[in-house]
Amino acid sequence: MKYSRLTKEQFEELHQEFINFLATQSITADEWEDLKKNKPETAEQELDVFSDLVWFGVLSKVEYLEHISPQHIHLFKCKEKNMHLIALKLKHDQVDLTTKEGFEWLRDNLLSDDIEFFNANKDYSDDKHLDIFKLIQSGANITKGELFQYFEKLIGQ
Repeated sequence: MKYSRLTKEQFEELHQEFINFLATQSITADEWEDLKKNKPETAEQELDVFSDLVWFGVLSKVEYLEHISPQHIHLFKCKEKNMHLIALKLKHDQVDLTTKEGFEWLRDNLLSDDIEFFNANKDYSDDKHLDIFKLIQSGANITKGELFQYFEKLIGQ
C-alpha cells in the first residue's frame, strides 16, 4: 500500500464506490463475503488497493494545504512541478495561533516585528502525490486557499 488504509468511517462513507470497485474486479457481494471469511489476506489487499485509489484521486485534486501550530503557520500552494510555501513564525510564545484569540492577535499585529514571514518554492521528489500525502499525515489540512491567497497578496508575490 502506497498511502494508508481508509478508516472504517471512510469506508462506510464510500460504501457505494467500494461496491463499484469490487464490481470492476468482477467480485460479487457473495464472493466478497467469501473472501472476507476464507481469504482474509486477499480481502485486505482489495481494501488496500481501493484505499490507494481513493487517496490518489484526492491527492490529485489538492491545490492548497495549511498547517497551523501554536507558533507557526505553513501555507502551501501545490503547483505542477513544485510547491510554494508561505510561512509565518511568531518570535514569542505568548500567543497560540491555533486559538480564536491567537488568530485575532495575528490579524491585529500582522505587520509587527513579532512575526517573521518566509517564502519559498520546493520541488517535489519523484512522487508529488506522496509528498502531499506526507504533509497531510503530519497534520496539514486541505483547504481552498483563502489564507494562502491573502498572505500571497500581503507579501506581494
